[in-house]
Amino acid sequence: MEKLKFIPFEKVLKEELKNPAFRKGFTEEVNRLRLAYQIKVLRQKKNMTQKQVAAKASMPQSVVARIESGKHPVSLATLYRIAHVFNKQIALVDR
Repeated sequence: MEKLKFIPFEKVLKEELKNPAFRKGFTEEVNRLRLAYQIKVLRQKKNMTQKQVAAKASMPQSVVARIESGKHPVSLATLYRIAHVFNKQIALVDR
C-alpha cells in the first residue's frame, strides 16, 4: 500500500500561480467572487431583500440571487443597473 503525502493547499497554489494562464484565470475568478460578495454586503447594509434590489434594478430576483451566489458571471449592463440601485459608480482601477 502506497503512503500518501499531504501537500498544503497554499504550497500547491503558490506553484500553480507561476503559470501565467492559471494566474490570469485565478485572478479573474477571485475578482468575480469579490464583486458578488460586495453586492451582497451592500444589499444587507441597506437592509434590502434580493427582491427589492431586483425590483429597483428592473430584473428578476433570480438574477440577483445568481450574482450573489458567485457561480454566474454578470454582464456590465446588469452590473450598472445594480450599482445604480446603491448609488454607486462602476470604475476601472489600477492594479
